[in-house]
Amino acid sequence: MPDGANILHADLDAFYASVEQRDDPRLRGRPVIVGGGVVLACSYEAKRRGVRTAMGGRQARALCPEAIVVPPRMKAYAEASKAVFAIFRDTTPMVEGLSIDEAFLDVAGLYRLEGAPLGIARRLRERVRAEAGLAITVGVARTKFLAKVASGVAKPDGLLVVPPDGELTFLHALPVQRLWGVGVVTAAKLHAHHVTTVGQVARLGEATLVSMLGEGQGRHLHALAHNRDPRPVVTGVRRRSIGAQRALGRGPHPRPFQEAVLAELTDRVTRRMRAANRAGRTVVLRLRFADFTRVTRSRTLPRPTAHTQTILDAVLALHAAAVSEIANRGLTLVGLAVTNLDGDGSAQLELPFDVTSGDELDTALDRVRDRFGSAALTRASLLGRRQGPTVPLLPD
Repeated sequence: MPDGANILHADLDAFYASVEQRDDPRLRGRPVIVGGGVVLACSYEAKRRGVRTAMGGRQARALCPEAIVVPPRMKAYAEASKAVFAIFRDTTPMVEGLSIDEAFLDVAGLYRLEGAPLGIARRLRERVRAEAGLAITVGVARTKFLAKVASGVAKPDGLLVVPPDGELTFLHALPVQRLWGVGVVTAAKLHAHHVTTVGQVARLGEATLVSMLGEGQGRHLHALAHNRDPRPVVTGVRRRSIGAQRALGRGPHPRPFQEAVLAELTDRVTRRMRAANRAGRTVVLRLRFADFTRVTRSRTLPRPTAHTQTILDAVLALHAAAVSEIANRGLTLVGLAVTNLDGDGSAQLELPFDVTSGDELDTALDRVRDRFGSAALTRASLLGRRQGPTVPLLPD
């Protein structure tokens, strides 16, 4: 069935909270919040009360006073992810991981051996439940975009197949927020023009969308509204960026605290880059404001680097340029990423050599932390401050 609905999007439900409920029977069927100061994850019982990821802990407990708050156990989540991905790879060699709790699977080549994709998806869900003890939702469609949309519609603990002859009927009835790239700001622009469904987006035409949203966004949404997504499921591709983020909850957050968090995230990101032998040129700062809108700022460096201080200097410069906007709008999340990664971490040396820009200090710190743990050394600005958890990631 080369032209059929052969792409699966498998997405674990409320992953962190589900692992906690799996490992502690007392939590099953009860509202669970992972993380105290800021909600890292929550069970569907808590979501039904209005609790959301990245919400401040005080607000979450006000919405759901009976919620059980548990500390994050990142090692347990990493082990659960490994078990689930082993099942994915045992199902098909064509697995493209998106994060530790979701992946695309291409099952087009399994028809003679395993039957139709619907049966494969059912067996996959059964195996994840039996072997990993977790619920997983699977969407099945002809394109990656539509498979992901289908899994989102089917959540929680569901299975939805979108047949090729029913793609546009299914897609066009959905709200515009189901399109990739439509967040709060873009949705507001579309709603201002009385556009609320994907079908209405499709009927606008590409030129109209470009005039409303800009060329890149307009073309992108026009293609998705017609389910045009030629991307195949790819394997063995190294990540295109390395990043980290931290939810802060509602402030106010003094500028020194914000800068300390950025230093912590920079340490975390650059250490991962050096461990993967990667270097990058573009530094990206992501901010989420109190009204849940987001902005992104970036700076491209003269040459690829994994040097902590060089990247931190760029991050702090981007942050400084946004200080007034942060003061006016509040800040609930900061994140950074390094993109334009090279393949092997090599960097061209240039004259004159700057004794403060070498990697000797970074290398020494990495060795100490590798041997004695990440908390063995820390910045003075972070002393006395509770640092955010290190979120497990897919291997590079």
